[in-house]
Amino acid sequence: MLKALLNKKITRWKGNNYIIDEKIPSSYLLLLSIDRSLMLLRGKLSGISNKGKLFLSSHASIKWRRNLRLGNTVTISRGCFIDALSYNGIELGDNVSLGMNTRIEGTGNLRFLGKGMKIGNNVGLGSDSFYGCAGGIEIGDDTIIGNFVSFHSENHVFDDLDIPIRLQGVRHAGINVGRNCWIGAKATVLDGANIGDGCIIAAGALVTAGNYSTNCIYGGVPARLIKKRNDRNETQVKNIC
Repeated sequence: MLKALLNKKITRWKGNNYIIDEKIPSSYLLLLSIDRSLMLLRGKLSGISNKGKLFLSSHASIKWRRNLRLGNTVTISRGCFIDALSYNGIELGDNVSLGMNTRIEGTGNLRFLGKGMKIGNNVGLGSDSFYGCAGGIEIGDDTIIGNFVSFHSENHVFDDLDIPIRLQGVRHAGINVGRNCWIGAKATVLDGANIGDGCIIAAGALVTAGNYSTNCIYGGVPARLIKKRNDRNETQVKNIC
């Protein structure tokens, strides 16, 4: 009975058919339901503007919440930290979930107000990840991002040999990730990266500044093309290790 009820509710919230594995004990689901209900209550009492349901952990920290804009059915998990101070603020679309210990910083340095971050609908950010939004970060709909991933939309200037690098300022080109992408665990994405729709970034890859074509798989340090997703000739896959 409980599983049927949860399947119905989650399907309605997510907008697609959702079926819980029959092997998951009802006692586990009951505890999870209680925890989610408390998170929903905290979301309602938080005063944070949103378009529907906000599931907010009591162990999440949010600064400058006036710049935080949320869609419907957003989850901010335990240990998350969001500093929304930035020109454009932090915007999370419908059905967005932030995994445990996700850290989002709208501004990295008080000498330069950051641009902020915009996340589309149906996006999942894995646990223990970092998003530095000084140069701006945009992530398209239906993208999933693994654990221990980091985004750095800021780059230090180092042209002058006579001035310490820390005093030469920074550049901001921004990071763009398209729709329906998968960023693997422990990947690092640097300022100036433009990742096309349908891309897969392999675990541990270093994505540097540049354009990454749609529907391609990239991996390595630095990341380079492994194959196109519609290329079924496995002999063309390059060993990049």
